Amino acid sequence: QLQLVESGGGLVQPGGSLRLSCAASGFTFHYFTIAWFRQAPGKEREGVTCINSDSLTDYADSAKGRFTISRDNAKNTVYLQMNSLKPEDTAVYYCAADAATWPGIACVQQPQDYEYWGQGIQVTVSS
Repeated sequence: QLQLVESGGGLVQPGGSLRLSCAASGFTFHYFTIAWFRQAPGKEREGVTCINSDSLTDYADSAKGRFTISRDNAKNTVYLQMNSLKPEDTAVYYCAADAATWPGIACVQQPQDYEYWGQGIQVTVSS
C-alpha cells in the first residue's frame, strides 16, 4: 500500500541545519505532488513547501530563502533542506502526497488537498 516515511529530524541549535527525507513506496511516485507541512504544539498544521511532478516548487513565506525542497524520482524520495533554523521552526514535520494537479500554479499547501500522509517527525530548534 501507499506509504510515506519521514526521517532526519532531531534536535539542532538555532542557526543550524537539518535535512529531512520523505521516502515513498506503493505508488507511482513521479506523478505525485509532495508537500511538507508542520504542526507546532497548540497550533494548526501549516504548509511549508511543495514540489510537483515537474519539480516546480512553492514555499510558505516562513520558508523562503531558508528551506529548499527537492525530489529524486529514482529513489522515490523528497528532501527538505532546512538552513538557518529558528526556535519557531520547532514542530512535527509531515510529508504528504497527492495525485492532483492545479492549473496555473505549481502546487498548493493546504492540508485538505493532500490524501496521503506520513507519520511525522519531530524537529526541535533549541540551544
